[in-house]
Amino acid sequence: MKRIFGAKKEQPNAPTLEEATDNLTKRGDVLDEKIRKLDEQLLKHRDNIRKTRPGPAQQAAQQRAMAVLRQKKQYEQQRDQLYTQQYNVESVSYTMESMKDNVQTVQAMQAGAVQMKKLMKDNKELQVDNVYKVMDEMADLNAEFEEVTEAMASYSVPLDVDESDLMAELDALPDEDLLTEGAGTAGGVPAYLQDLGELGLPEAPSGMAAPTAPTGVPTMPAEEDMFGLPAAPQRN
Repeated sequence: MKRIFGAKKEQPNAPTLEEATDNLTKRGDVLDEKIRKLDEQLLKHRDNIRKTRPGPAQQAAQQRAMAVLRQKKQYEQQRDQLYTQQYNVESVSYTMESMKDNVQTVQAMQAGAVQMKKLMKDNKELQVDNVYKVMDEMADLNAEFEEVTEAMASYSVPLDVDESDLMAELDALPDEDLLTEGAGTAGGVPAYLQDLGELGLPEAPSGMAAPTAPTGVPTMPAEEDMFGLPAAPQRN
């Protein structure tokens, strides 16, 4: 049958985005090289036009320069089209890479979710009810520990002494022990109530007498106000 109808030709594989980008880049480089060579020719034609006198020779040089310039414009247009195609292919490639990254991220998150579910299932300690139960037990233990601490702080050793024995010991103390001893007391009397002679202080000096009014000068009795104080002098 294959000899009659012929074998089916295999379809070539479609180029990948990377291959398409490489091909467009190579074609763009070829066009850039052609444009560069045409620029060199244009410089030479321009110099010839400047050197040639006006006339048929100068017109011929201008025609050759115009032909090269048209070819350059054509190559530049093709190069711009290639740049646009290359940009579109690279945009698709970037989108594909972003989609692959998103797929890998989602797969990693799914794997993590499966592991988390397995951990929650295998470890009953991570269940919510068990966690609340542990927290309640910790709170009860802390409260009980505080009660134990307060009970230990309030503990004291009682004195096994009879009150009548304490009173007998108090009555047996001598009287002088019950008096307050101090530098300013004598016989239990404060210093400000004692006689000056008992304190041993020196007597006031008697060598200077108080000044007296001169003899022969009559003294006028001082006037007093209603409160018994000397009245203020009045101005004439």
